[in-house]
Amino acid sequence: MANDYYKILGINKDATKDDIKKAFRKLAHQYHPDKQGGNEAKFKEINEAYQILSDDSKRASYDTYGSAFPGGNAGPQANGFGGFDFSGFQGFNGTEGMEFDLGDIFGDFFGNGGRGQIKRGRDISIDLEIPFAESVFGTERKVLISKTLVCSECHGTGGKPGTKMKKCETCNGQGKVHEAKRTIFGNISTVRECSTCIGKGEVPSEKCGKCHGAGALRGQEEMRISIPAGISNGEVIRMSGKGEAAPGGIAGDLYAKIHCLPHAFLKREGMNLAMNLDIKLSDALLGGEYPIETLDGKISVKIPEGVAHGEILRVRGKGVPMDKTHRGDFLIKLNIKLPKKLSRKARKLFEDLKEEGI
Repeated sequence: MANDYYKILGINKDATKDDIKKAFRKLAHQYHPDKQGGNEAKFKEINEAYQILSDDSKRASYDTYGSAFPGGNAGPQANGFGGFDFSGFQGFNGTEGMEFDLGDIFGDFFGNGGRGQIKRGRDISIDLEIPFAESVFGTERKVLISKTLVCSECHGTGGKPGTKMKKCETCNGQGKVHEAKRTIFGNISTVRECSTCIGKGEVPSEKCGKCHGAGALRGQEEMRISIPAGISNGEVIRMSGKGEAAPGGIAGDLYAKIHCLPHAFLKREGMNLAMNLDIKLSDALLGGEYPIETLDGKISVKIPEGVAHGEILRVRGKGVPMDKTHRGDFLIKLNIKLPKKLSRKARKLFEDLKEEGI
């Protein structure tokens, strides 16, 4: 097995979908290339593992065949001839002018190279930019996506509504055609999916007037993307079946990468929100009260007497939502601002304080 996706995500083989998602979010946040100490290669490896294990059909194939399954990333060993050098076949005696494809040859011998499986449409990736507050509390976005859609007129059959289906003349209703191919090994008979009926064995008597028999066409679809509270910058949301359509198969997935815009003075620290607050020296010594703007609105914060520079005040329950009833905290780091110039009166007062040892 070229890649152990379970080991990459640090989970067991009996992990649930929630376990897989939690492990991916944790590791993706840790190794994201935009973060300090991130690792782009590790991030791509984690993302690859998540895309395979979060998809039920891909996961089942992976559990059966390992990373060499069709659609997996098995590397050079995937064709079952790892370590064999086929470069010697270039200019092989008697092959001049002969067209052949080793991938096709061995694909026909060993499982038909994945052909005959359920067709799947392409995935779509988009980027979404959201304000800082919406990344904290969550939001919903409507986006208009241009993609291949199942024809609304024939619902993917390719036939005019009400028309009957007839046997495909190209493959004689078999859904596949036999071809003789001359190779370095001699004449080989191969089997391929019929391109006329796309493996169905039948075609409509009259083609759909909207998609002209294709069963799909380019169009636009409005998507509602639910962005959860507390999402991190660079996190990806997967919407199963919302990608490109595949007539006679299943649609791909939609991946939305979220970009959280920075706030003017707030930063996230895990599930807490943090800010810096400049206070006067007199308030640090004697205490005071400051108005603070939070994402929930304005609050008044009391500065206790004798606070130190860099001390942190904590306001409970004003941070990032963790669930429906619990939130992180709001952290206020105090910066004591020293005056650059002193009036005569202020200097006299500080000199008196100095004499008292303060």
